[in-house]
Amino acid sequence: MANPLQLPRVVLRTPAALVALLALSALVLQYVLILQLTRDNVGVVLGTVRFVTYFTILSNIAVMLVACAAAAGQRGFFAQVRVRGAVALYIGVTGSIYFFILRHLWQPQGAQWWADTGLHYAVPLAYWAWWLTCVPHGTLRWRDVAGWLLFPLGYVVWVFLRGAWVGEYPYPFIDVAQLGWARVGVNALGVMGVFVVLGLVVVGLDHLLARRRRPL
Repeated sequence: MANPLQLPRVVLRTPAALVALLALSALVLQYVLILQLTRDNVGVVLGTVRFVTYFTILSNIAVMLVACAAAAGQRGFFAQVRVRGAVALYIGVTGSIYFFILRHLWQPQGAQWWADTGLHYAVPLAYWAWWLTCVPHGTLRWRDVAGWLLFPLGYVVWVFLRGAWVGEYPYPFIDVAQLGWARVGVNALGVMGVFVVLGLVVVGLDHLLARRRRPL
């Protein structure tokens, strides 16, 4: 991993390891809780499919993979600057949508509160803190935002196909059975707008941080 701050490698890798551990802990806890709810009706396999149908889970998995690669000093796909930026976007949208829309819809208790807080608050904040302070900046381009949209677009297609098959949707604002296609289409466009705006913020911050770290 590049060393933008000229710090010892172990110092840079430790925060990444902590982010990875935080994401892994929250994911494991949520997986256990989902299996407890689904093993007696739909079973482990379909319970696992339901688990990975949530964008929250997928974005947290992405955080874990990127942070693990950084902690291990590995090169490859998950060490790419654009992948790290994309994950900042995805986990940022996860936290934002939950905070502004979904948190008002239920009141998790006990272990579910811990999983919920980890996945939607702690991991997004930890990853953004790491991305802002511990990775090199200055190579992202505005056109990268368009490429980053491919994953959420693919996710939406998967959710609608699965929903048409099993009649189940992971989030209430894209529940076609309850809201109808017209309302869901508007909601989906709104969420994609959040992706675009936050993606531009990610690239803008990358440029700003590169200028601030550039020697005079």
